[in-house]
Amino acid sequence: MSDRAPIPRNPQNDYTLEMAGRRAQFLRERTGVTLNHVCRQSFEPGILPGNIENFLGVAQVPIGLAGPLRITGEHAQGDFYIPLATTEGTLVASYSRGMRVLTECGGLTTTVVKRSMQRAPVFMFGNALEARNFGEWLVQNFDGVRQAAEATTRSGKLVEIEQYPLANLLYLRFNYTTGDAAGQNMTGKATYAACEWIREAHPSHPRYMLSGSIDTDKKHSAMNTLRTRGRRVVAEAVIRNEVLERIMRVDTRTLFRARQVSNAGSLMAGAAYNGPHAANGITAMFIATGQDVANVAESHAGITYAQLLDNGDYYWSITLTSLIVATYGGGTGLPTQRECLELLGCYGQGKADKLAEIVAGVVLAGDISLGSAVLAGDWVTSHEQMGRNRP
Repeated sequence: MSDRAPIPRNPQNDYTLEMAGRRAQFLRERTGVTLNHVCRQSFEPGILPGNIENFLGVAQVPIGLAGPLRITGEHAQGDFYIPLATTEGTLVASYSRGMRVLTECGGLTTTVVKRSMQRAPVFMFGNALEARNFGEWLVQNFDGVRQAAEATTRSGKLVEIEQYPLANLLYLRFNYTTGDAAGQNMTGKATYAACEWIREAHPSHPRYMLSGSIDTDKKHSAMNTLRTRGRRVVAEAVIRNEVLERIMRVDTRTLFRARQVSNAGSLMAGAAYNGPHAANGITAMFIATGQDVANVAESHAGITYAQLLDNGDYYWSITLTSLIVATYGGGTGLPTQRECLELLGCYGQGKADKLAEIVAGVVLAGDISLGSAVLAGDWVTSHEQMGRNRP
């Protein structure tokens, strides 16, 4: 332990160019590496408290522009140009191609059908009967629990407490709406206050853990697919056969037959998403717009559903069951992330549903492009042409 070299910090004011430079010098002395690019950010470190610790510099991820994508949604309406932050060649071009198909077919429609963010404490008892009786008490005292939770937040609202008994334990899922914030920290604080109120108010003063893990924060779960986490949003469109053949060189009947095969493969694999690739577009948008990128683990889950219509056109929909996005708080206010949100008309309060609908539309566009490329034989050749930056 005597050989440990702590990272330089200034407890009074750590968010300065001087302290970032001291950390860069510290690394140069110990590794021999000079950080010529990492240390070139376009903003003052003083804006970063609450976003990062031991600030050193920035990771400059290229941003490409895809679009336009025409959306007629409840919250997103118009033609959108989409910033995608990625280092994967062909991704932006592929998404743009899918957006062209959708736009030439009249665009897509989007709907946010549910909103819910969870914290899931577990209460512990001597036996199962005590746990069951506690559950009944909890139903009778919901108003007191709700008031304790909502006293900690301006925008969070406790709408439901699910109960899942197991042995002498009672697992709970506190379900909130969280406005335009993603809400994990908000719901954690609110649920802690609620659990403390419960512990004091209940005659047995039961023990609890703030998370019993059935909220599955930043982990995919079947429960969240069914019950929703974040926003449940649907993007749907009717793809005209003529447009698909002209742009993608695939007809709708071939596409529909392939969907049946892909569904079977996804079922066999136990995949979290049965479409081509929701995570690609979501990750690129999350990086560009300042979302918590680890939420891709949950947000990419969803269900593709399609119909071959009688006239030969193709109804294609995706339902993202656990999409976690924010337009206020977290990383959304940082300079480059805010600019990307402003490009979409999604910065600030009252815009999270709009952003969720745009993200869902981007996923649908990417699925159309990749699904068609696999059938038309463009998948490998496109990556060979555009996705290789080595000799």
